[in-house]
Amino acid sequence: MPIFEFRCLKCGNLFEKLFLNRDEEVKIECPKCKSDSFERVISKTNYKMTQGKGGGPKISSKSCSSGNDCMTLEIPGYGD
Repeated sequence: MPIFEFRCLKCGNLFEKLFLNRDEEVKIECPKCKSDSFERVISKTNYKMTQGKGGGPKISSKSCSSGNDCMTLEIPGYGD
């Protein structure tokens, strides 16, 4: 049962909607202004990464072709 986050294009309100079923038809409207004009927002996560001993995830930074820094996340056991 995924929860998706949306931003109202009329008033800017951020709101969430729970979908009980992938095929479920749900009317999505802003709870604040009742507009049906919205965009889906990529939700922030609450996951803390640390660099530590014991084979945990490793975060590394390098310079990218765009001139900005790029981050790489290596998760042990994934992609081996």
